[in-house]
Amino acid sequence: MLWRPRLRTILLIINLGILLLPLGGIGVLQLYEGELVRRTESELISQGTLVGAVYREELLRLRASDDDADQAGIPAPQYGLPATFQPVTHVDPTRKYHPIIPTLDIANGKVRPPAPSAAVPAKAADPVAAQAGQLLAPILRSSKDTTLVGIRVLDSSGTVVATTGDELGLSLANREEARRALTGEYVSLLRLRISDESQPDIASLSRGNLKRLFVGMPVMHEGRVLGAVVLSRTPLDIRKALYLVRGQLAVAAAVLLGVVLVVTILTSVTVNRPLKALVRQAERIMHGEKVLPVENKSGIHEIEQLSQAMSAMAKTLEERGDYIRTFAANVSHEFKTPLTSIRGTVELLDDHFKEMSAEERDRFLRIIATDTERLDRLVRRLLDLARADTFTVGEERTDALETLAHLAQRYLEKGVSVVVACSDTSVHLKMGREAFESVVSNMIENARQHGGDVVQVRITGRVAELPGEGQAFDLDIQDDGRGISEGNRDKVFRPFFTTARETGGSGMGLSIVQALLRAHGGSITLEPSEHGALFRLRVPV
Repeated sequence: MLWRPRLRTILLIINLGILLLPLGGIGVLQLYEGELVRRTESELISQGTLVGAVYREELLRLRASDDDADQAGIPAPQYGLPATFQPVTHVDPTRKYHPIIPTLDIANGKVRPPAPSAAVPAKAADPVAAQAGQLLAPILRSSKDTTLVGIRVLDSSGTVVATTGDELGLSLANREEARRALTGEYVSLLRLRISDESQPDIASLSRGNLKRLFVGMPVMHEGRVLGAVVLSRTPLDIRKALYLVRGQLAVAAAVLLGVVLVVTILTSVTVNRPLKALVRQAERIMHGEKVLPVENKSGIHEIEQLSQAMSAMAKTLEERGDYIRTFAANVSHEFKTPLTSIRGTVELLDDHFKEMSAEERDRFLRIIATDTERLDRLVRRLLDLARADTFTVGEERTDALETLAHLAQRYLEKGVSVVVACSDTSVHLKMGREAFESVVSNMIENARQHGGDVVQVRITGRVAELPGEGQAFDLDIQDDGRGISEGNRDKVFRPFFTTARETGGSGMGLSIVQALLRAHGGSITLEPSEHGALFRLRVPV
């Protein structure tokens, strides 16, 4: 079966899509900001690795060529290291590769306060390290003009031996990134950035981010820490990053606009067009045309329901209109006959009253009385039928067996034999007592009109199980009269159809019964029978 979503489901999906657009945009911007920070960290790792490698090689070269190594207590062999350099146990010196992966998370990472000022060292810098730093200083200062990266090279005690700033000879051991790097640990962290300069232009090289990234990288050889390189750089802020990729953003905006247009078109196809088709269908119904359900190409559940409901309404109105036209014609015919008879009789009496004998005058007066009584009976039955057609079902319940026994006794007093036989001892119907009595009385009267007072009526009741609908009380009402001919079986439920007009039949009894049962969710059918007429009534229990 084809799945047809409900209108509220479509609206929910559209609204969720609209809601997810800004939320998704915020998420994407956060991810992008984190990627910008990691990209900056990766750049600092690359530069720090190169600077550290150059510093290590210079330091080792200078120590190996120092003629005064014996006086300083340093072993003479090439690339030898003094025992004062701290060994690192958590780094395996036999490993060939030591990759560093950028892992700084701006969303969950802690932002430290601004870096403290460099302090005066407790002792002077290692002279060999200071000499190696002097060789690096021009290179660092030159690179700063292009990369804007702050670089500090520290000896093993944390004293700055080369820098792009003005901390030369001072100690950075009071900073977390330097202190941890001197223990052989790679460190990356964010600090608040306080700048006295105004916000830089968006197209400038400077960055206006309020956070600054610091990276501390140990300089190691043979499992010992020779020093550290501390680098810092302000990551790209979102505003500047978006400016740099403004071309791609324009493409993304165009794609987003296209998505909005597609959603608008889909909404128009799935909702607007079917609704317009339903409006046209309603206009055709208003002009009395016969209509079929609108073809629901959108697949929306509510629109299909509405289309089917409108088609059912049109069919009901058409059937009701046909019924009213037929009913009006029958009423006109039924009233016309006695009215014509009364008019003709009155004219005869008016023209020949004095010439008529007393017997003739009495006969004509009896004709007027009979036709007047017939008109009165027709009016009462029409009122009964109208009440049955517009009957409002309430919450009343009726004991079926007690009511049937009461009716049998009442008709027995009138000379009509009614036999009641039910297989159940207690049955309560979803029908008021007055309505149930009206149904059964009309059936008994119908049998008496067609069979006379000598007819015997047998009522058999039983509770039936209806699959998916619960229980119902089936009443078989059968008489021993002459029955209903095959030619009349399809006409018995039509209003005003009767073969017992001479005995007072109006042809509306079965129509009243059918209307009352239909109002309560029941039914009546004419069943085949070898003797008399057999009607089966079904009433909900």
